[in-house]
Amino acid sequence: MATGKEIRGKIKNFESTKKITKAMEMISVSKMRKAQDRMRAARPYAEKVRNIASHLGQANPEYVHPFMKTNDVKKAGIIVVTTDKGLCGGMNTNVLRVVTGRLRELQSAGVSTDTVAVGNKGLGFLTRIGAKVVSQVTQLGDTPHLERLIGPMKTLLDEYEKGELNAVYIAYTRFVNTMRQEAVIEQLLPLSAEKMHEETRASGTQHAWDYIYEPDAKSVIDDLLIRYVEALAYQAVAENMASEHAARMVAMKAATDNAGNVIGELKLVYNKTRQAAITKELSEIVSGAAAISA
Repeated sequence: MATGKEIRGKIKNFESTKKITKAMEMISVSKMRKAQDRMRAARPYAEKVRNIASHLGQANPEYVHPFMKTNDVKKAGIIVVTTDKGLCGGMNTNVLRVVTGRLRELQSAGVSTDTVAVGNKGLGFLTRIGAKVVSQVTQLGDTPHLERLIGPMKTLLDEYEKGELNAVYIAYTRFVNTMRQEAVIEQLLPLSAEKMHEETRASGTQHAWDYIYEPDAKSVIDDLLIRYVEALAYQAVAENMASEHAARMVAMKAATDNAGNVIGELKLVYNKTRQAAITKELSEIVSGAAAISA
């Protein structure tokens, strides 16, 4: 049975751990609010770009951008968005499980893959399983910057534009609410005209548009679709960051509560051990006094 000194040492260690997890929980609460504001602020831009891209696609059916063409090659690209740090529950595990499933599907279909890692956890995973990582970006900090994101991702976009890939997917954790985040993998390329039209109709803008282009329709559509893909990638990273802080907040709160429960149990054991020691000493004193008086 553990002595009182050993139990006091364990209690002290758990109290220190509880202070750390509580501090991390409070930090995650603050960062989560900022990440949510950033994620929501990016949505209007992405929705506007999506609507305009859909309108331009309807207004100019004679021109099809390479991002909307389907290639016949047996090669795909996957952008894996994860966190740089751990201690966020099963968030990274869930998204990497989804990526593993898609990699197996592509492999069984005879499709080779190139991958782009966003975040240390995804990079380490892809390296361990032997996936081909063509580019990477880590240590994004608390604020994602598009110029840092689009560089690594442009590797896959250029390959698709050249006809070397038949699809590009992006895997990330979508923010639903503070208590729920879901791992998803979505098709980034080729862009589906029907999907853009459905999203436009869902937003309530069903009327047709006519545009005057300067300098020409091709240049405008080319630049706009690139911005559209960039907006989708940025939104995915923003959603992933909001999910990270929410998952870490929940994980740290659970760790803090568990540490408190363990401390309570250890204090109960310590009190019982101390009471047993006091009872033993009193019994020895009484037995010694009785022996002397006899």
